[in-house]
Amino acid sequence: MLGASPRVSVLLPAFNAAHTLPSCLRSIQAQTEQSWQCVVVDDGSDDDTHAVATSFAEADPRIVVTAGEHGHEGLVPALGRGLARCEASYVARMDADDLMHRDRLTQQLAELEQHPSLAAVGCHVRVFPRRGLTDGLRRYEHWLNQIDSPQRLAREAFVECPIAHPSLMIRTSVLRERGYRDHGWAEDYDLVLRILEAGDRIGVVPRRLLLWRDGPHRMWRTDPAYSQPRFTAAKAWYLARAFLADTKRYVLWGYGSTGRALRKALLDRGKEPSHIVELHPGRIGQRIHGAPVITPEALGSLRGVPIVVSVAGDQAREQIRSALTAMGLSELEHYTCCA
Repeated sequence: MLGASPRVSVLLPAFNAAHTLPSCLRSIQAQTEQSWQCVVVDDGSDDDTHAVATSFAEADPRIVVTAGEHGHEGLVPALGRGLARCEASYVARMDADDLMHRDRLTQQLAELEQHPSLAAVGCHVRVFPRRGLTDGLRRYEHWLNQIDSPQRLAREAFVECPIAHPSLMIRTSVLRERGYRDHGWAEDYDLVLRILEAGDRIGVVPRRLLLWRDGPHRMWRTDPAYSQPRFTAAKAWYLARAFLADTKRYVLWGYGSTGRALRKALLDRGKEPSHIVELHPGRIGQRIHGAPVITPEALGSLRGVPIVVSVAGDQAREQIRSALTAMGLSELEHYTCCA
């Protein structure tokens, strides 16, 4: 790029996105913050994606295009190649079928510059089109948009991915140090968990600054790395490395489908429950895989044993949080919530 360095680089991978890429790029060009660079990474598209990106780049020198072969790269290598072309001190992720609110870059840059302790910052989202939106995606959107601080983001990190990755703006130094990697699960969730594991903080601009498109070709619908079992495996990996690093035993609160799946994944990491907390009267006093089933009131005799809460539903988790807080236990120190 000619002249002064841009304030932010937009990292934009694209595969067969000729239909949506023009509106995406126009939303970037409409930003109130005009000091940006957009790196479009054409990951071997076999439609007109490259031609569309090139036509925009010819008219706007802030847009640069790099291309590769989809069959030899995939998303993680493509992101790495695009990152190498990013010139700014901050990188804003974007997907080729999404749209930015015109204030997105301005507000996220201000948040990072005003708070040097933040490694990255996200924002709230609006999923579109609304017609045909599943109840599950509506619930996820609502849950995401309740996260409004680094503290809340950290405590929700093992429930679901607590940030829509196309909404992320991250310090370039942090992203280059951490990098994207293919570890068998979603690369965006893996990056978020590694940032938090390192003790860094991720903030949130509590405003809907990203229009996040749903559709049959989104990776969360098509890529096995985004399946629920792989998300559970990621949670178990990082729980074992951090919250449960100093112990092989923990208390598992909840033995529904989410609790059973997490117990199995943690067992693969050498962690197994010493006790299981349940409310079902038919289970109290029984044993599940050798672990006694106890009531919440019995937790008083197990001080010092970390508690992993694995239940579905926001309301149930909030009730458990209230109960554990009343016992004098602190979240992320004595217990953590998963789903």
